[in-house]
Amino acid sequence: MQQLPITYDDVLAASYRIDEAVRRTPVLTSAELNDALDARIHFKCENLQRVGAFKLRGAYNAIAALTPQERAAGVIAYSSGNHAQAVAMAATLQGARSTIVMPHDAPPIKRAATERYGARVVEYDRYREDRIEIARGIAEREGGVTIPPYDHPDVIAGQGTVAKELIEQVGTLDVVIAPLGGGGLLSGTAVAAAALCPEAQVLGVEPEAGDDGRRSLAAGQIVRIDTPQTIADGAQTQFLGQYTFPILRRYVAEILTVPDASLVQAMRWFFETLKVVVEPTGALAAAAVRDGLVDVRGKRVGVIVSGGNVDLARYGRLLSG
Repeated sequence: MQQLPITYDDVLAASYRIDEAVRRTPVLTSAELNDALDARIHFKCENLQRVGAFKLRGAYNAIAALTPQERAAGVIAYSSGNHAQAVAMAATLQGARSTIVMPHDAPPIKRAATERYGARVVEYDRYREDRIEIARGIAEREGGVTIPPYDHPDVIAGQGTVAKELIEQVGTLDVVIAPLGGGGLLSGTAVAAAALCPEAQVLGVEPEAGDDGRRSLAAGQIVRIDTPQTIADGAQTQFLGQYTFPILRRYVAEILTVPDASLVQAMRWFFETLKVVVEPTGALAAAAVRDGLVDVRGKRVGVIVSGGNVDLARYGRLLSG
């Protein structure tokens, strides 16, 4: 059997390493939804994490694992927003400088926060330019260590602490559902769930317009797609990672997809019922549950709400449309 890039021991080590920097986010429930679905649904609210998303976990863990010399050289990342903010904050907290390659059309709130946390932002066109090549060029010219948004063992291990915390907070689960972009959160979730709830079914949810994960599991190899046109900007990835794919293939039962309209409905539900702001990508897993794509009857279900960073004007337009 193929050796995977991380084990649960790595997730456990990450949890100790990042403890000083991250919040133990709350788990919310809705009696009305539980009654309607005949289930116990637990929403792990990483939208209430520092920087507004789960990404701080992986970024902080990856930077903390660097040598002092590597940290002194600075870090580089590429991201549409949440990983950008996470690397910026994690680097500042650990005394390192950071440079972030961000698409020019990234949500303004995410760029502003990234700069506020201390990073230098370099813009690019996500539809015409290769962000990985741009980051590589910066590293060659200026030095520094690149912290990718999902395809890195230390990033994956850090993201796995979300599911570890969730299970510690609510107990054994029958189903665990997480959003899927490049696979860092879902693969970390899968490793943690396999260790703590080995009988649990692990599911991923991606935008209908960007179903490379679903296609990849079906094909047994990484499938690349064009940049998807979706409001879930955090899941506008074109392919899974070399580290994340084997984990997903080993542990994830199925990849589901939801249309943008369902994301808007889920965001509105979060606001009206649980009184929290959730960004489109953060609503992926919840949308699949609300759309009835998962059989949750009689089950204990963990749903990861990955982030809440959405521009106020855009948020208003989406919910009022």
